Amino acid sequence: MTATALTLSQVRYVNKAFWRNPSRAFFTFAFPLMFLVIFTSLLGNGTVHIGSLSVKASTYYVAAMASFGVITACYSNIAMTLAFQRDTGVLKRIDGSPLPGGSFLGSRVIHALFVAVLLVAITAGFGRAFYGAELPNGVLLLRFLVMLVVGAMAFCALGLAVTAVIPNADAAPAIVNASILPLLFLSGIFIPFGNGTPAWIMWIARIFPVRHFAAGMQAGFIGTPFDWTDVVVVAAWGVVGLVLAIQFFSWEPRSG
Repeated sequence: MTATALTLSQVRYVNKAFWRNPSRAFFTFAFPLMFLVIFTSLLGNGTVHIGSLSVKASTYYVAAMASFGVITACYSNIAMTLAFQRDTGVLKRIDGSPLPGGSFLGSRVIHALFVAVLLVAITAGFGRAFYGAELPNGVLLLRFLVMLVVGAMAFCALGLAVTAVIPNADAAPAIVNASILPLLFLSGIFIPFGNGTPAWIMWIARIFPVRHFAAGMQAGFIGTPFDWTDVVVVAAWGVVGLVLAIQFFSWEPRSG
């Protein structure tokens, strides 16, 4: 079999394993929706001011939770799953099998992209049905899809890279959450950026990919200007993550 055929075959296996764990599948899709309901219940009657644009808080959070869902599926899930598989020796056995490592990891990335797209579609549909959120269309939809795919791939690469600093499976949730949760707050995912947001927070947010990814997703839902610079920054972080993953990714459990 060719590498492509092996990768696609592995994708089918990963997908079956995912859906045969109903608790994992349910909470993967329920988590962003749960946050959407909570935040809109608490803050949904307000208005968020972004530059000269004013949008309903409920519409803002539809875009924000769609972004959160992608990051969870592509960064957090990949990093924690691979850390657990490495600790239990699964990755070591895979590395010693005829299956190419690239096909195994590629199948994980493709499946994460599939879950991310499904998460965005469910969140958008939920937001449209219950909060009247606008959905991207026309040229904006194409730009939105570019940001979605680039962002998903970039966060997958970063998820692979961060496994290098995870010493064991027990430490995986703490390290992954510590590396992403502060950025979610500092990038306007959980708390909207208004016109009065401190400059130092904006400065920090512009360094990392979460803010740029969220801005591209917001353009599709709430009509803010789409900036290709956001796509470039997210893609650059993805390249950095890929380089680090190639250099430091380990198939064997850490000793000690």
